[in-house]
Amino acid sequence: MIQDSPGATPPEPAGFAQQGGSGAYEYAHGAYEEDDPPADVPGGSHDADDAEATRRAVDVAESSRASRGWWDRNADEYQGEHGAFLGDDRFVWGPEGLDEADAALLGPAAALAGTRVLEIGCGAAQCSRWLAARGARPVALDLSHRQLQHALRIDDGRPGFPLVQADAGTLPFADGSFDLACSAYGGVPFVADSARVMREVHRVLRPGGRWVFSVTHPVRWAFPDEPGPEGLTVSASYFDRTPYVEQDEAGRAVYVEHHRTLGDRVREIAAAGFRLADLVEPEWPHWNSQEWGGWSPLRGALIPGTAVFVCVRD
Repeated sequence: MIQDSPGATPPEPAGFAQQGGSGAYEYAHGAYEEDDPPADVPGGSHDADDAEATRRAVDVAESSRASRGWWDRNADEYQGEHGAFLGDDRFVWGPEGLDEADAALLGPAAALAGTRVLEIGCGAAQCSRWLAARGARPVALDLSHRQLQHALRIDDGRPGFPLVQADAGTLPFADGSFDLACSAYGGVPFVADSARVMREVHRVLRPGGRWVFSVTHPVRWAFPDEPGPEGLTVSASYFDRTPYVEQDEAGRAVYVEHHRTLGDRVREIAAAGFRLADLVEPEWPHWNSQEWGGWSPLRGALIPGTAVFVCVRD
């Protein structure tokens, strides 16, 4: 799931019936309804409209609550605005449009058949649907109830794979449950303890399994989040890890984004027991004329917008 920046994805398991076998869970909520209200959480939509942007410390619980609330409020708008680009069953790594069908970062498409794949931060599960069409056995996980309802909508209430609402930092699966794990702009940038996510993914992967995730390229932290020329001038320190927070009048976070430098990411990956096999920085293609939040052809031609980390569990 690609986020606008601001945008998010991390936690809180709810509404699942365990089906047994390798920690598999089946989504247990009802079918999508167009008029379903978003979750009743602190910092609702009326609070978020007047959110104040700041930089301050945020703990795991506050970050999780903010992210879940943000996506339950904004999933409809997100899918309406970006659904055509994402497709119903396309695997796109970022706003540049790098497609897994071409990049094969998870391995050759022909080798996906029968593999157990965990998608973290799945949104409407477009990537999982693409994987399933190639014979893989995906499990699509997201923090947001509303995003998972959009997955049900696309599949007319009958998804061909499990949908799981859970925290990326506390994966509800047994050790070694999956052959592959992936996240296209999913939970990693939006959790306070991303090192814990790396450890959890390592735990649920079998030896030799691959973990591939994309995030906003860390260098973007130093630039304004603007698609035009104003987004090309450094305005902050790349080394400032203080989270970006939008908060309501009561000081409650309604959106949080966490920054890690490239070195931070590499250290988290290595500390969790992974080997970094590749770091892909997609170039902006000539065919892509869209602007998406702070991503644009202008900026994409000059500075990287996405980083894709390809990790192997040895």
